[in-house]
Amino acid sequence: MPGRISLYISAFSHRSVKEKTTDNNERLEYLGDAILGGIIADYLFRKYPYKGEGFLTEMRSKMVNRQTLNEIAIKMGLKKITSYNKSDNSLKSSQIFGNALEALVGAVYIDKGYPKTKDWVLKKMIVPHLFAEDLEQLDINQKNKLYSWANKSGKNLEFETIDEKMENGRRLFTVGAVVDGQVIAEGKAFNKKDASQIAAQTAVEKLNITA
Repeated sequence: MPGRISLYISAFSHRSVKEKTTDNNERLEYLGDAILGGIIADYLFRKYPYKGEGFLTEMRSKMVNRQTLNEIAIKMGLKKITSYNKSDNSLKSSQIFGNALEALVGAVYIDKGYPKTKDWVLKKMIVPHLFAEDLEQLDINQKNKLYSWANKSGKNLEFETIDEKMENGRRLFTVGAVVDGQVIAEGKAFNKKDASQIAAQTAVEKLNITA
């Protein structure tokens, strides 16, 4: 059971509704980001005892990138309980729910301590939503670069299916890399994953993103 209710109220309060630093979730998000990164690093370190630093770092990136956390937050129902300025349409399609999830991790840590936070993350996030075996097969280097650029630039990045048609008896997908509502690059492939990877790579090259 939650102890300090005020912590959780702050965790679900975006700065668009509570400007005061001690009332919104920005500080808790900062803390939760660090705690979550450490818990995921520990989990991967134990799960893959013979894997090198490069593999572990990439896996951690796959598990805690902004898009992944936002999707998990929405699946957990945090969109319904996060307070934000609903008249600001840009917030509805942003990553604020993933930020609220990180803030929630920070709140649990302050309220319950590290061991219970670690258990909570494992039971509520990793086991039901972060399938390491599937993520092993997912090459998101180009997407990571693009998401990192979008986060640093304060832009909203999404991948959307623009077209779907039959070609030589197979379904051909066209996926667009969409930044702030504008398609900046497209990728075509016979599955959406490959199409989005191509779109991401094209966008990275077009925007001259190097890291």
